[in-house]
Amino acid sequence: MSLFFIIIKNQKVYKYNNYINYNKYNKYKMETTTIALEKSVKKQVQEFGMKGETFSQIIERLLESANQRLLQDVLMNEEGCISIDEAIKEADKKWPK
Repeated sequence: MSLFFIIIKNQKVYKYNNYINYNKYNKYKMETTTIALEKSVKKQVQEFGMKGETFSQIIERLLESANQRLLQDVLMNEEGCISIDEAIKEADKKWPK
């Protein structure tokens, strides 16, 4: 039985085509898992991908984008905020000079 692996690391391509080199491949292999997706969800994820991207890369990019959006929402949320002038007035009342 012949195994064939192609690994791209730091924009270099490594080819392993037999079982003896499998241990070398394992050093570079990320820990992976299998997840179940509905076909419609899989198709939606694929639509976000760019040519040559793996599902892992697509999902990682989507999560990064979602995290940035959440941070932006938190930072730009004005609920419970007061203006700087109001804050200065309150501080002056609490701690008079």
